[in-house]
Amino acid sequence: MADHSVEITEGCRLPVLRKNQENEDEWPLAEILSVKDNPGKKLYYVHYIDFNKRLDEWVTPDRLDIKKLQFPKKEAKTPMKNGLPGSRPSSPERDVKRKAESVSLATQVTAATPVPSLPSSAEASQASVYPAMRDTSFSIKSRDEHEPLTSLTTDSQDSSDGIPSAPRMTGSLVSDRSHDDIVTRMKNIDCIELGRHRLKPWYFSPYPQELTSLPILYLCEFCLKYLKSLKCLQRHLTKCNLRHPPGNEIYRKGTISFFEIDGRKNKAYSQNLCLLAKCFLDHKTLYYDTDPFLFYVMTEYDSKGFHIVGYFSKEKESTEDYNVACILTLPPYQRRGYGKLLIEFSYELSKVEGKTGTPEKPLSDLGLLSYRSYWSQTILEILMDLKSENGERPQITINEISEITSVKKEDVISTLQYLNLINYYKGQYILTLSEDIVEGHERAMQKRHLRIDPKCLHFTPKDWSKRGKW
Repeated sequence: MADHSVEITEGCRLPVLRKNQENEDEWPLAEILSVKDNPGKKLYYVHYIDFNKRLDEWVTPDRLDIKKLQFPKKEAKTPMKNGLPGSRPSSPERDVKRKAESVSLATQVTAATPVPSLPSSAEASQASVYPAMRDTSFSIKSRDEHEPLTSLTTDSQDSSDGIPSAPRMTGSLVSDRSHDDIVTRMKNIDCIELGRHRLKPWYFSPYPQELTSLPILYLCEFCLKYLKSLKCLQRHLTKCNLRHPPGNEIYRKGTISFFEIDGRKNKAYSQNLCLLAKCFLDHKTLYYDTDPFLFYVMTEYDSKGFHIVGYFSKEKESTEDYNVACILTLPPYQRRGYGKLLIEFSYELSKVEGKTGTPEKPLSDLGLLSYRSYWSQTILEILMDLKSENGERPQITINEISEITSVKKEDVISTLQYLNLINYYKGQYILTLSEDIVEGHERAMQKRHLRIDPKCLHFTPKDWSKRGKW
């Protein structure tokens, strides 16, 4: 469909042929990010509008629908003010576009969805008998009359609910718009060989530029050092003594182990881990300043060593109760329960620390799904284990759920709302578990074979505030 008489430039938009999940042809609107002249044929790097950036790709001219080509709009010249160029006025359309791009299918913290006010125990005591229903009901009671659970807001919501507010500007997960140019919007690595796996990166990662033109980038799967050829890798393996991530092994059960790595003591490994992770995370990841972070790497053991499955990082000191900064399961291990295992492990560490925790925002689209699923299953597990006393409905506070699970109170409430469990009846808030919810939970738990065993965790938290500069 390409018309060679029309010049397609960066910024143009037009429908592009792609295969959907059912392997059917579709023509979504896409933006041209770059044009490359190959011998005999041009290639176009396209971003499909309203699709995740991991689907961006190089396409040939025959996949472009030139009849519906939209040229980029020319921007008005910058007005002069007192003989000096003034700032270009922003348009609502441009602002909306910028905000939408900054989201890039990630879910961010908002305070847009209010939680209904929860009553004090004095109000709860006035509730009359509930009707006999097939559902299971629980009263939400507050700790005491001086601590009503009111005016709380959800901690996360779908990006489809509207344009989220700007992300917070600290930490390692935050979008950094100052570096979001055309270069960083394009995948720069074609393929990574890591042990027995070959990985196709989803996003840009700032590996040295001389390596980005190689057909395959080779990584040592134990120290994560990057090398330019298979021969270099083989030579490196004769000298590399590592067969597991550096650091302390703090958990082992069966073939699964977790290693705790200090970003200051093992700087090279931590930086290489961040470079690898950035290939699969569409937000700013820490590259060089790893000192303030701890990295928890999950591995699978076999006769050749401990092979990296995924990891999460966390700040040594977090003023906002973040127990995870970045979290990633590598693509070959996704959809096998490892993501939820990483999340469960992060909360087990929080339990040992005696804290409640929450992941740093924004969460990626896949991260949000994993966390919602984990929160739902964990909270439903607590509710279904409650026993009634003296024939009355079981009672539990939001704070008690939070203390038992180490899930932050705001995440508990947002999950109860997401599951639509909170109901108001005769002056009292109750949690109602329908048969569908119970059956769905039991089916999900039957499939969840991988669980963290707290008895296998050997972890002593450190007080980093007393350890100088870490």
